[in-house]
Order: sequence, then structure tokens, then C-alpha cells
Amino acid sequence: MKSNNNIYPIGQQSFEMLRSRGALYVDKTQFVWKLVDSQAQYYFLGRPRRFGKSLFLDTIRCFFDGKRDLFNGLFINSVDWDWKQYPVLKLDLNLERYQDPHDLDVVLNRQFAIWEERYNVPVSVDNFSVRFADIIEAAHKCTGLPVVILVDEYDKPLVSNLNNQVVFDAYRSKLASIYSNFKSAAEHIRLVFLTGVCRFSKLSIFSDLNNIQDISFDNDFADICGISEVELHANFKQGITDMAEQSGVSYYEMSQRLKENYDGYRFALLGSDMYNPWSVLNAMSKRMIGFYWSQTGMPTLIADSLKRSDAKLEKSFNAYCTINELLGYDLSDTKPESLLYQAGYLTIKDYDPEIELIRLGIPNKEVKNDLYEILLPYYSNIKRGVAGNVVKDMIKYFKLGSPDEAMRELQSFFAGVSYKLKMENENNFHNAFYLLTHLLGLNTQAEVTTSHGRIDMVIETQRYVYVIELKYDGSPSQALEQIKERNYARHYQMGARKVFLIGVNFSSATRCIESWEIESA
Repeated sequence: MKSNNNIYPIGQQSFEMLRSRGALYVDKTQFVWKLVDSQAQYYFLGRPRRFGKSLFLDTIRCFFDGKRDLFNGLFINSVDWDWKQYPVLKLDLNLERYQDPHDLDVVLNRQFAIWEERYNVPVSVDNFSVRFADIIEAAHKCTGLPVVILVDEYDKPLVSNLNNQVVFDAYRSKLASIYSNFKSAAEHIRLVFLTGVCRFSKLSIFSDLNNIQDISFDNDFADICGISEVELHANFKQGITDMAEQSGVSYYEMSQRLKENYDGYRFALLGSDMYNPWSVLNAMSKRMIGFYWSQTGMPTLIADSLKRSDAKLEKSFNAYCTINELLGYDLSDTKPESLLYQAGYLTIKDYDPEIELIRLGIPNKEVKNDLYEILLPYYSNIKRGVAGNVVKDMIKYFKLGSPDEAMRELQSFFAGVSYKLKMENENNFHNAFYLLTHLLGLNTQAEVTTSHGRIDMVIETQRYVYVIELKYDGSPSQALEQIKERNYARHYQMGARKVFLIGVNFSSATRCIESWEIESA
């Protein structure tokens, strides 16, 4: 029987609506019970956008609302719990874009007014911190039960203004005063649970609440959001079968395609690899593999951070860092790798206990494509998507073993770069070249280390290998001579594929690939 696409709750953040409509739900209630059973008061969870944080938070809301019927058949329905209706204050800060300094006031006023009416709280002062304190105390006294406070995307106003210091400081001060109630009103609080993308290491909430448990990197909560391999096949077997039939491939082959495109996230040293739930649900609903996780809300911030650090992209996308560097975003030391990890563009790939370093990498094909398409305009000034036709022709020529034609397409791409773009150093050119060639979907490596030096670029297809050396205001003959002198192609000549050596010169004056020379190895 074919699966019903209506069961896939794409973008559904209401647990109650999801359950009442019989939509598919991957049971995460064991993690709700872990939080409740531990008796701790304060928690923080950081995960990338569209990873199920809001749905998990609403699951907690329904649990403390005592709506037991919604949990029939789920893990938490079997635990020993009184199912009383606790007062729940859920603050969703994901409702605005926060481009105006008054946007936060609008969100807070709207939500606080609802709570003040519910718990008969008179508004005596125009101060959000005092109003929130009064609401918490009144909710406790009115119900006789301690308050549960849930904050969704606690950092959204801050993340939206990282490049606007004035607004950022105003928002940080206002939020800090509101969040300070978590400590001062502790006697009225049963649980505080915050979600977000970035943990700002110098935001007072994390220094004032010295007992807050950050479970973002906790092995016991590694699977709290996302879909594990086991959960995928237990919950989406029919959907995978439908996709496989429609594409004319086996169940195993379709599973591998899903894994290649959407798996690969890892949030703890001992955690499982996780699939992006947004992408999986969209793929199941549409019965086709596609790039669904795009524009996570931070592309400009990420691109600016990389450009500002003058980073070599190949190194940034295969970076090493300490555990502490992943746990917080320090505004005084904005390392792009930490931001890339928290935004979901990089994930944990490995850990070396001897040197206590984590190796980061791009999770999967979907993220890789989105990241490169986001960054390419920042290194070439070409609008996102404009390079599509050039990329298609380049793929064709590289696969056909026609490097001269491929280089002409590449030259035409750089010829379209605006003269206003200051490609003032070789690193910018290398990054633009690296991003464009990776968008080909071919096996592309930058700065490949050999016993005699580093090759600038290697592009591999099923039948051909292209060893490329780039010169900035040099000559293609110099580049070609370097390839031969240092014997860069030796490793690739051992196989059956034909190897091409390509020397390329980029002119800073014309901002274009000026010339190239090609030889067969």
C-alpha cells in the first residue's frame, strides 16, 4: 500500500496538532522523561535550524499540560507520573526577523499580555523583567504548582543582529534582564528549557545560571533531535519503498541515496549519526531526493565571518578544534568554524583523545551544495544560481575529457565577475575556484599534499584526472612546470584513467583567467 503524504508533518511544530491528525511522529519522549526525572531545573539545547527543536519543546509543553491522551503508544505514557496540569510559560522568539529595534518589544508585549490576563497580574511598571517576575510568581500562586518555562530560539534576536552592534547590545541587555528571573525566581520554577542555535559564551544567562545544564554536546542527549539510522527504517520503511519504486531502484539503493544526502550529523563524541528531519520529511512527501535544507537564516553571517577571517575554505571545512570551542560563540574571537558547526554546516567527524581535538567536516551532500552556493557569490560577486549553466557545461566537458573547453567555460564565468569585486589576493581567487569546481558534483580536492609539495586542485571523474596548478599574476607555463618538476601527477598515473596537467594564470588586473596550458601526463 502506498504511503499517504499527509502523514509527513513538514514544518509542524505543534505536538498536539501532529498527534490529533495522526501524522507520523518519531518518538522522542524518552528524552522528555530524562529531563523530568533528573530533577534538574535549567537546561539548554543547541541545534541547527529545522532540526526539530520547536517540536520537542512543544512536546514538553503538552506533557506538563497533562494531556496524556496525546501520548498514547509513546514511551512516556508508561512512566510513573501524576499528569497534573502545571503552569507553562512558552516564549517563542522565532516569530520575528528582528530587523527593527522595537521588534523584540512587540513579541514580549504580546506574549506577556496573554499571561498577565491568564494569571490576573496587574501591569504596574513598564519593565519587561519586572513584569516577567510578577507573571512567574502569580502563575505559581494561582495554580499551586511550580512554573515550567520554555524559550524557543532564545538567541534569535541576537543572531539576527550580529553585524549590528547597537541593536545587538540593546537586545542582549533586555534579554539578560528577562532571563535573570530564572535565578531570582528559582523557588517558583519547576523547569527551564531553552533552545537556540548559538550558545553565546558571554551572555549573562550562562554565567549567572552556573548550574544550567548544556546538553547540546551530551552523549545521553545526542539523539534528542534528528532521525537516527534505526529510527529512519523503523518509521519510514513504507516511504523509502515508495521512493525506490518511483525511481526504479532497490530499497537498499534508495536508503544509500538518503544517507548520502541527509545523514552525517553528529552532536556528541559517542552519539549516532543523525539525518536532518526536515529533509527526510520533504523527500518522503515528494518521493524524490532534493536539496530541501537551504537558507537556514544565517548565510550572510557565515559568509562575512569566513571572508573576515581570510580563511582558506578547504581548511575551514576540514577543521580541528577543541570541545570548548564548539560549546560557545565568543564575539571577541569569532572563529568561523564554531559558527559553521552551530549553524549545521559542519559536524563532528572524529575525535583524537591523545591531542583532545575534534575533527569537523561537512555532514552530507545537501549541506555541501547549499554551503558552496551560499558562499560563491561572496567570492565571485555572481548571483546565487547564475552559475548554473556554466557549471552544467563544465561538468560535461570534464567528463568527456575536454579540458580546454572546460577551461573556456571557467574563463567565461570569471569574465562575468563584477569589476567592483576586489579579488585583491590569491586566496580569494583560490576560494572562488574551489567553490565553483565543487559545485560540479565531481570529486574535487584542494591543496592536495604530496611528498614534494601541495597540488592546488585535483578534479577526478570516472575516466579522467585533472591536476591543476593556479598562478596569480604569473604564467601558465610556470604553473605547468611546477606540476612536472614536483611530480604532482605520479600518484594518479598509476591507474587506468587519463591524466591531464593544467597550468592556469589569473590576472588581478582583469579579474579573469587570462591563459592556461594543458598537457597529457
